[in-house]
Amino acid sequence: MSIEIANESGVDVDEGLLAALARHVLDDMRVHPLAELSVLLVDEPAMTELHVRWMGEDGPTDVLAFPMDELRLPQPGGPHGDHGGPDQDPADVLLGDVVICPQVAAAQAADADHDVQDEIDLLCTHGILHLLGYDHAEPEEHATMFGLQDRLLGSWRAAAGSGSSREHGTGADLDGRQGTG
Repeated sequence: MSIEIANESGVDVDEGLLAALARHVLDDMRVHPLAELSVLLVDEPAMTELHVRWMGEDGPTDVLAFPMDELRLPQPGGPHGDHGGPDQDPADVLLGDVVICPQVAAAQAADADHDVQDEIDLLCTHGILHLLGYDHAEPEEHATMFGLQDRLLGSWRAAAGSGSSREHGTGADLDGRQGTG
């Protein structure tokens, strides 16, 4: 699996830890082992520009997801996360880009009274789920996506040895689209 982390934010972020989290999420979601993912960390002016250009909304946001290619849709009756079986052409597994603004993440972490790295982990997971086709515009989608997000973060924390000492709420809208979830 190819996971590229590019930090253009000016904020010190543990890129190795972020890549390991992304790998954990993609492995858990059974994404093709030849999948490619890019995670870009940007400052507030760059995120504001992306947010205005692609979402038509002013100001910076915390995370944006830009799918590169359409993934093969799950088969009827199959699990939602069945993206990229062993017979899928590797050219079909270029997932796309997750763009995170650590400055916005830091403000949100302070408001939620938890660690900035926990917030960045949450945003990365959230962005990857959007790349995999999950959304939270409707109540049922919201429940599914945020439940999955919580499960993935819980298994990440357990695997990383931090147990359940880090808590994340499930109801926050994490991609800046206020009022859609």
